[in-house]
Amino acid sequence: MRPQLQLPSPTNRTFAAPAQEGRTDPPVKRDSALERRARLTARLAKLAAAGHLAPLARQVGSLGGCARPIRMTGHRTRLDSATGQIMDHLDTRHLPAGELLLRCGNRRATRCPACSNVYRYDTYQLIAAGLRGGKTVPTSVSTHSRVFATLTAPGFGPVHNQPGAAPCTCGTRHGDSDPLLGTPLNPQRYDYTGAVLWNAHASALWARFTGHLRREIAHAAGLTQRALRHHATLSYAKVAEYQKRGQIHFHTVIRIDGPTGPSSTPPAWATTGLLDHAVRAAAKRTRVQHQRPSGAGEAEPAQSPESMVFRFGRQIDVRAIRSTDFTGDAPVTDRHVAAYIAKYATKGAETTTGTLDRRLRFLAELAQHDLTDHARQMIHTAWHLGAQPQHTHLRLRQWAHMLGFRGHFSTRTRHYSTTLTHLRAERTTWRTRQDDLQERADVSQPVTDRSSDRDDRTDLTAGHTGADTGHRSGHRTESGQRGRTDTTLVISHWQYTGSGLLPELAHLVDLLAATAKPRPERSGHLRQARRAGDRVGHSIGPLTAPAQTEVTG
Repeated sequence: MRPQLQLPSPTNRTFAAPAQEGRTDPPVKRDSALERRARLTARLAKLAAAGHLAPLARQVGSLGGCARPIRMTGHRTRLDSATGQIMDHLDTRHLPAGELLLRCGNRRATRCPACSNVYRYDTYQLIAAGLRGGKTVPTSVSTHSRVFATLTAPGFGPVHNQPGAAPCTCGTRHGDSDPLLGTPLNPQRYDYTGAVLWNAHASALWARFTGHLRREIAHAAGLTQRALRHHATLSYAKVAEYQKRGQIHFHTVIRIDGPTGPSSTPPAWATTGLLDHAVRAAAKRTRVQHQRPSGAGEAEPAQSPESMVFRFGRQIDVRAIRSTDFTGDAPVTDRHVAAYIAKYATKGAETTTGTLDRRLRFLAELAQHDLTDHARQMIHTAWHLGAQPQHTHLRLRQWAHMLGFRGHFSTRTRHYSTTLTHLRAERTTWRTRQDDLQERADVSQPVTDRSSDRDDRTDLTAGHTGADTGHRSGHRTESGQRGRTDTTLVISHWQYTGSGLLPELAHLVDLLAATAKPRPERSGHLRQARRAGDRVGHSIGPLTAPAQTEVTG
C-alpha cells in the first residue's frame, strides 16, 4: 500500500490563508496577475513532484464546481456500538487539502451557479413528481384536477413595459434587454412606500389566500370547511418571482386530492373548472390591512396616516395542466410547469430588478454597487421605513436588499409531493454505491483518501444512522463488501474554518476548467437536447406573459 498523504495539515499547512476582509496591505508594489499565476503554478508543480497533486485534484473535483465551498477541520469515527469495532475513520489532517471541503448549497445563481443548478434540478423533480407521480408519489396523481395559477401585484404607478404589439406609454418600443423596462415613467409620483410595503406583506397575502381558497372550494361543493377535509385535500406548491419593477408575484401549482392525499381518488365534483373558479374568487377576496406611514421615501409631501389595504393585482392567470403529451389543444403540460417553476427557484431580486444578492449592514454600502435608480430608491425606501416603530415587525432593514420581501421563495404542502431531503438522500445513496464500486476496483486505496472524494454532508452528522437516510454506515465483510447495521455509532468533532477556496486550490480549479475541452455537438444531439431541455429544469418559454404587463393599479 502506498503511504498516507501528509500534506497539508492544520498544524503544518503549505497553503496560504485567504486575505481577511478589511486588512490593509503594506505600501509595496502589487504583483501583476501574470506573476501571481506563475507563483501559484510553481507551488502546484512542487505538489505534483511530490505526488500530491492527483489526490488534491480529486478532492477539489468532488465539489462539482462550487464557487465558495465550506472548509471544516476535525475528525469522525464510525464504530459498531455492540462490538466496539471501528468501521471507518476520517481525519482532516490526512486529507489532501488538510480540510474537509463541502459544497455551500446556495440556491442563488448569482452566488454559486453549480449549487444553484443542483437546487434547480431538485425543484424540477419535486414539482414534476406532484404532477405525474414518482419519487414516492403514486402515478395516479396525474389524473387529479390541477391548475397553474399566477398571482401578481397591483400597480403603484405607470412603468415602462412591453404591451404586446403596441409601443410603450412613453412612445418607444422596448427590447427585452432594455434597462428602462420596469422603471417608473415618473419616479417623483411613483408610490415607492406602497411598493415596498406590499412586498413586505406578500407572504401574509399568500397565507390568507390559501385560507380563502379552501373556503371557496367548500362553498362550491356545498360543504362546510370542517366537512371538506373528509372529502378532499388541497395540495399546492408555489414559487415567488420578482417582476422587473421589483414586485413579487407567485406561480403556484394547485391540485385537489382525495381525503387521504395523493393516494386517494378525489370526489367527482373536484373538477378543473371548480378549481379555476375557486382560485379567481379567493384571489379577489384576499385582503391584508396595515397602517400607512407618513410617506417616508416618497417625494410628495407627507400625508396624514391612513389605513392601507394590500391585495393582489387584477391580472390573475389560471390555466389547466394537461398530460405530458404535446397533443390536442393543451396549452400547458406538467413538464412546462415544472421547468418554469424550477427556473425561478434559483433567482431573486438581483436577477430581474438589478438589486443586491446579500444583506446590507450600512446604507452607505450602496455607493459601492452599480444599481439602477429604481432599485436604489426601493432599497432606500425600505431602509427608512424600517426605522419607523410601526414597521419594526417587518424587519425592512434586514430585508432591504430583497426590496422588503422576507418570505420563502419555494414552499409546498405536506401532501403535494416528495421533499428535498428525500431527493438529497437518494443522491447520497447513489454516490455511496459509486464509491463502493470504485473501492472494489482499487482495494489498495486508503480509506481516508476515499472519504476525501465524497462531498455529501454525512461526515458532519453525529449519532445513529440508518439505511433509509442515505448515510454511509456499516462495516466491511470478508468479501470486501460494506455491510449494513442498525448499531452504528458516530463520534465526530468539526470546526468551521472558513468559506471559499485557498489561492492554490482556486488556481488548480481554474487550470482544470481550462484543460477540459467540450465535445463537439452534432445537430442530432442539439435537437435531442432541446427536446429534453425542459426535463432538467430549463424554461421553454413564458407561460404567463399577459400577467407581467400590468402597470397601474
